[in-house]
Amino acid sequence: MQRIRSSLFSRSALAAAMLTALLPAHGMAAAPCSGHQILTTPRPEGSCLRVEQKIYPSPDKALRAVVLPVDVSLYATPDMESRVVIRTSKGDTSTSKDYSSPRGANGYYVYSAKWSPDSQFFVLSLVSSGGHSPWSFPMWVYGRKQNRFASFSDMIDGKPTLSGDFSFSGPHTVIATTWKESGALEDKVTVSVDLEAAFEKLPPSSE
Repeated sequence: MQRIRSSLFSRSALAAAMLTALLPAHGMAAAPCSGHQILTTPRPEGSCLRVEQKIYPSPDKALRAVVLPVDVSLYATPDMESRVVIRTSKGDTSTSKDYSSPRGANGYYVYSAKWSPDSQFFVLSLVSSGGHSPWSFPMWVYGRKQNRFASFSDMIDGKPTLSGDFSFSGPHTVIATTWKESGALEDKVTVSVDLEAAFEKLPPSSE
């Protein structure tokens, strides 16, 4: 019986030693890889390589929007900034929009994203990766016909959006939140925008 216990203990010790050897040198805990976190100490180079992208298929399945985590700063989780890629069902890239910053602290990550019911527009709201203007949730819209992104703020006379949540009414009308008067953060109002009409009014180079 003593030999059996000794053998089991030796096997457990060996397994523990092998597991320790496979873990990162900085310790037993895995590096934070999600959750939009600023880290007090840098995570290991090459960590978080398996962070999953988020895929949003259009209702008609012809396109899909892919939100990719941009792994720039080791002092942040790799999902602190985002890049959005529009691809066809065959895998061809139509266009993309990069919301990352050179040092990983002055860009944006996607807070919420949805396709319009008619599959013609992909709308997304953003949060600052550096915590700048926490009251602001910039929104962008991808237009399928124009194959480009446009700022939602340009569609509401330059006003900001004050919530990351939005909804659709009808095939391509989006409802969001802005302020009633400039600087009045507490005085919020909803705004309704027909995206098809709004894109037609934008200048060709607007992005």
